[in-house]
Amino acid sequence: MARSMPAAIYQQHFGLHEPPFGITPNTGFFYAHPAHRQALDTLLVALRSGEGFVKVTGEVGTGKTLLCRMLLNHLREDFVTAWIPNPRMSDLGLWTAVADELEMPADDLPGEDGRAGFDENRFHKRLGAHLVRQHAQGRPVVLVIDEAQALGVEGLETVRLLTNLETERRKLLQVVLFGQPELDALLRRDEARQLRQRITFAQRLEPLSRPAVAEYLDHRLRRAGYAGSQPFTPGALRIIARASGGIPRLVNILAHKSLMLAYGRGGRRVDRRLARLAVADTEGARRPAAPLPWLLGGLAAVGLAAGAWWGWPA
Repeated sequence: MARSMPAAIYQQHFGLHEPPFGITPNTGFFYAHPAHRQALDTLLVALRSGEGFVKVTGEVGTGKTLLCRMLLNHLREDFVTAWIPNPRMSDLGLWTAVADELEMPADDLPGEDGRAGFDENRFHKRLGAHLVRQHAQGRPVVLVIDEAQALGVEGLETVRLLTNLETERRKLLQVVLFGQPELDALLRRDEARQLRQRITFAQRLEPLSRPAVAEYLDHRLRRAGYAGSQPFTPGALRIIARASGGIPRLVNILAHKSLMLAYGRGGRRVDRRLARLAVADTEGARRPAAPLPWLLGGLAAVGLAAGAWWGWPA
């Protein structure tokens, strides 16, 4: 069977025009849960007020990267943005990435021959001049860093030094840090106290509640074109909510596997038994207290080719 066939049949079976439960962040599926909506509104208000540092933290899979992309979409018209999705690099690499994102003139970029040919003071002056030009045009500059816990203390200090560029009235460079809880631990260290004191707004993304999981699933199905009645029974919804812990990424994986099981059996409903089969096959899902050996191997019966096609890790 061609690699694309499982997803194509899956979509046709449920009347979908696109996969509803992919794990790649897609702003078209953004679910305006009150906590996520509040976080986005807070970020926009803080940046439009000229605040220097803003922080968003949350566990893996709670939707930080999706929120990050939503923020960038909202800022596109009124701000100049620099997005660093993976900051695990040297300070020289970080400066280079920032300059490249801001489309600074080539002469202003750090040299390719590494630190030996790089004048840090000269670069800071040229970055400052570039930011002043943007400010004069009424275009505030925002640096958005995803996975900010990867910066480490030294990287955080590098970012703090970049924000020292300012006029008498406002910062020339604002920064939004998205990170896992490890970012909070880094900021509690004494070496990071100067940056910690500059964070004016902080938001934490929490897992979805059980009622919100049901709304989230329905939202994604409808956005993908589903027009039928809720395919998940109340019992299946409870199992998915409990097993995922309300983590959207896990909710997506469990929902997708559950619908694949329903499709494999020619049905359009996901009951408790199918939801348990999906849980039994998913790493990271919370297992029921009692072992369920009779459930094992269920997904193998319908094939996990679709999971491989989606690119999920084993």
